[in-house]
Amino acid sequence: MPGSEQPPTPQDSVEAELSRWVADMPGVEPQTEAARQRIGRTARLFERLLTQVAAENELTAGDWAALSALQRSGPPYQASPTTLSQELGITSGTMSVRLARLSQAGLIESVAAADGRSKPVRLTPRGQDRWRTATQQRIAQEHRLFTEALAPEDLKQFNVLLSRLLGCLEREFGQATRHDVPKDA
Repeated sequence: MPGSEQPPTPQDSVEAELSRWVADMPGVEPQTEAARQRIGRTARLFERLLTQVAAENELTAGDWAALSALQRSGPPYQASPTTLSQELGITSGTMSVRLARLSQAGLIESVAAADGRSKPVRLTPRGQDRWRTATQQRIAQEHRLFTEALAPEDLKQFNVLLSRLLGCLEREFGQATRHDVPKDA
């Protein structure tokens, strides 16, 4: 029907809200605010994806992070609880709870320490299988999401642009943690 055209449907939640924000925040630069909001929301949604994949594999995101840290340590895939808690940025108490849960599930086991002072843990074959399965699911879902949204050349350009932005932020504030640090125990 002529004259009754609807405005285009926003592509995302930021686009749907941006004009209202700009009106409520004098002096805000709309494109900067939109980019910041999109980066933050994207990060939170990737966290949600990690939590979902972890749950599908009978893990918490924190459990998966601990298994990932052990996997990254290389053969024999072991580390002390102190090393793991430092790498993951969590307290020793939280690490103990996490390791007890992983041990109960048969995903890690304690090993004898060379110095007798610490009790390292290592991935069991079952733990490696669980980690590998969850990680392959995450990779497949992320790849699907990126390829649905971006053509290969767009993804390359997107990485160039993100690298510039991350470099600028790192020069200003220092590097962020190398790995996501889940908030759960």
